Amino acid sequence: MLVQAYNLMAHAFLLFLLFSCIISTNIHACKQTECSSLLSFASTLSSPPLNWTSIDCDCCHWKGITCDQDGWVTRLLLPSKGLKGDISPFSLANLTHLTHLNLSHNSLYGSLETQFFFSLNQLEILDLSYNRLFGELPLSLSSSNIRTVDLSSNGFFGSIPSSFFQQASNLTSFNVSNNIFTGYVPSSICLQHSSPFLRLLDFSSNLFNGDLAPGLGKCSELQVFHAGHNYLSGLLPEDIYNATKLEEISLPLNSLHGAISDNIVNLSNLATLDLYYNHFGGELPLNLGKLSKLKFVNLDFNNLEGALPPSLINCTKIMELLLGSNNLEGDISMLDFSRLSQLAKLDLRKNNFIGTIPRSLYSCRSLKAIGLSENHLEGQIEAEILSLKSFSFLSLGYNRFTNLTGAMKILMNCRSLHALLLSGSFVGEGIPSDDDMVDFDGFQNLRVFSLAYCNLTGQIPVWLSKLKNLEMLVMGFNQITGPIPNISNNNIVAEIPTKIGQSHLLQGLTLGYNNFSGIIPDQISNLKNLEILDFSTNHLSGIIPSSLASLNFLKEFNVSYNNLEEPIPTGTQLQSFNASAFEGNPKLCSAPLLNKCRPNKDMDADNKNNNDEGNGHHQLPWFYIFAVLGFIVGFWG
Repeated sequence: MLVQAYNLMAHAFLLFLLFSCIISTNIHACKQTECSSLLSFASTLSSPPLNWTSIDCDCCHWKGITCDQDGWVTRLLLPSKGLKGDISPFSLANLTHLTHLNLSHNSLYGSLETQFFFSLNQLEILDLSYNRLFGELPLSLSSSNIRTVDLSSNGFFGSIPSSFFQQASNLTSFNVSNNIFTGYVPSSICLQHSSPFLRLLDFSSNLFNGDLAPGLGKCSELQVFHAGHNYLSGLLPEDIYNATKLEEISLPLNSLHGAISDNIVNLSNLATLDLYYNHFGGELPLNLGKLSKLKFVNLDFNNLEGALPPSLINCTKIMELLLGSNNLEGDISMLDFSRLSQLAKLDLRKNNFIGTIPRSLYSCRSLKAIGLSENHLEGQIEAEILSLKSFSFLSLGYNRFTNLTGAMKILMNCRSLHALLLSGSFVGEGIPSDDDMVDFDGFQNLRVFSLAYCNLTGQIPVWLSKLKNLEMLVMGFNQITGPIPNISNNNIVAEIPTKIGQSHLLQGLTLGYNNFSGIIPDQISNLKNLEILDFSTNHLSGIIPSSLASLNFLKEFNVSYNNLEEPIPTGTQLQSFNASAFEGNPKLCSAPLLNKCRPNKDMDADNKNNNDEGNGHHQLPWFYIFAVLGFIVGFWG
């Protein structure tokens, strides 16, 4: 009896499994019409194959496809699959039960017809970003369920109709950045009966123009508003300060003007304020410090005036404070930065600040970059700067700082320093000598060093030779004397040393307008990163080494007004430069010059002479040479 009972239970269980499988199969059976539509879509793609097969047309089990219990395709998710080809909007338009469509980060192209948007009236998520699609948007979105629309980084154009969002009552995210849209930024998106749940709006990097119309303040849930890199003008609408949940406002590279309203303090959740490269003026709000969640502030390149508000020190979470290229003023040494423990970048360049470098800055142990150039600051660099262990960028040029030798003795111990820009400061002082820098072992990671326009005196010292990672040395417009060459426009008498070829990171070598003699060392060809090479107006002789043709990154080349001779190496990129780069060498011939060459001679012998002569006794250490005239380094360069 017991055995029979077990048998009955076993049969019942098997029947249950069989029934479940049958039901499961029926639930996920793909609709024939949708299978055909998907195969039609796949057939337009050139690569790679999706491995969808028409043998059984069971599309619910295909990669990237999800179906509901009735076999309708609800999700088509194929992001970053390397898909290429002309998208077929008509085949996708037949997937009328689709709720999620994600074809982002592929190489799909073609125009999305209006019918495409109208037929997919169940869509909740639409992500076609980072493709090559184009076309105009329809008058409105047909799906009232739509929550996310991301069409960024494509080629969509035209204006966005004010009625586009009329039925999108559940929209939370709308991103059309990096397209070619024109007209006004639609403010109707935030009007009543439109999108009460909207959290993100991104219109950046398009061709939008005109004023920002009022209405954004009615997006009560709005957290992110981006519309930078457009042609917007006018004032910031006052009602934007009613969107109190805003965390990011990014409107750089426009033509907006006016003052930043005191009502900005209503945005208590604001973490990012990016308005650089506009025409904002007036003074910064006195109560700006009430925005205690601020992390990133970029107001570079505006017309702001007045002093920094003392309340700014209450923004204790701030990481980047960029206020360069304005008309701000005041004594910055009176400001207390010590509470800004997370501050990593400070840019106050090109303003009218006075005073000394605030000692309180040295309490900001997260500081990586300081830009104070082109103000009216004075004083000396303090040893406390060494407490900034992550410090990598310092720009103090065109101020009234003194004691260059003391500054070098301190800064040489900043192990992480990559860029040191001091041009236009320490005017009239002497360059630190080797005696001043005894046991020098600093600046081991320095890559850019600028001391131009300082009217410095003395000779370039040997300690510069120990800057093994240096890529740019700018020391023009000083009073350097003696036989050691620095930069162009000095009265230097010497030969070009062969050891210059050891400076493999060098990108620019400008030795024009001096009295260099001898030959062009063949070792110059070892400088594979060289982009600028200028030996013009010297007394160089011999041939142009054919090995210079291996300098593939060379953009500027000039050997004019020397005593060079024989053919310009043929079949090389050297012949792509203008004839003016070679003029003033009477014995130089071949293209691009019009001078015809005399019968060929043994060029190998001349090349050997170039190498042998370059090993003579009148050479100078390699480190005295590398310099670039007119090098300009931006704050974040």
